[in-house]
Amino acid sequence: MSWKPLRVLTPRSILPAVAVMLVLAAGAAAHANKPVPFGDRVAGPGDAEATPVNSQSLSAADLELKVVGPGLEAVHRGTGEQAWSYRREGANALYLAMAGDNAIVVWDDGLITSVRPGDHEVRWHRAVPGLADWLRGDGEPGVDKRTDEQRRQLAQDRAAAALHTVQKASPWVAIVTPNLTMGLRDADGDLRYNGKPPGSCLYDPLRTVGTDYAVLVPRSCLGSSGQPVSGGITGYRLDSTGWELGAGPAAQVKLLDRTRVQITDGPIVPAKVFDTVAAAPVVPCESPAAPFAAVRPQNACTDPSATPTADVPPAQAPDPAAGQPTPAATDPSTAAATDQASATPQS
Repeated sequence: MSWKPLRVLTPRSILPAVAVMLVLAAGAAAHANKPVPFGDRVAGPGDAEATPVNSQSLSAADLELKVVGPGLEAVHRGTGEQAWSYRREGANALYLAMAGDNAIVVWDDGLITSVRPGDHEVRWHRAVPGLADWLRGDGEPGVDKRTDEQRRQLAQDRAAAALHTVQKASPWVAIVTPNLTMGLRDADGDLRYNGKPPGSCLYDPLRTVGTDYAVLVPRSCLGSSGQPVSGGITGYRLDSTGWELGAGPAAQVKLLDRTRVQITDGPIVPAKVFDTVAAAPVVPCESPAAPFAAVRPQNACTDPSATPTADVPPAQAPDPAAGQPTPAATDPSTAAATDQASATPQS
């Protein structure tokens, strides 16, 4: 192997090494000037960069979170002092909801983020196709005549209708737009399902209702003549398959408690109660099917086999305010076979 001193190296032989050094230098400069992903900016009081805090000494219960101006503000409940603020460059926060101990924020550019209040860490980001367009009302009649305040209010109202958080042991998040619904696991932002309405139908975020177990999404459909026709209500869960309920074009869903909803489907069809744990309708006591029902009504009627309250000594009389125990959760795989509820796999 021959060796040449540096003084005899030609300029041509040095060029590759110089090129490599220039590339490395350019890469280092680009890395140093690389913007924060998604434009995230977390700051402490006085716009100073927020420093990490001990998650054991601060929790969501210690802070009051609210959407202020373009971002999210966290204030100490005890002192009223600002703990930290969260902004995203080029975007405005519209709505906030809690999923367990974490804050879920809807932004006007169609991004959903999860923030842990205790150490103000932005845990994940998820873009929702079509969400920003629907928040702005793009393509809708009269959109160009709205004032800035009307546009802002419309975006905030729609953000609140689009975001639903399900408060289970492992909370999850549902996003509903007219053309798409998505389910995200809050632990890591993982996409667990997504669905599009069939045919000429649209999901209705303004009629969507969530319980502690599921999110029920009504949809509106148009017939060949352009008139509203029967649509339906789709129930989404993460721990099992969902279900499909037949419903009229204007069916309304009302939250009764943490597990049950009431579905009103016009003046002719009686309102019915649906249990989202058992994925089955609650059968009224007077119904012939009551003895075989998957879900019995709560506080609606008295069990004939029970001893009358009048015959019970006063010290042992049941407290009416205590109510009746909540029915045990039925296996969704068997409950889904009940009438009016057929299991439909989530995509």
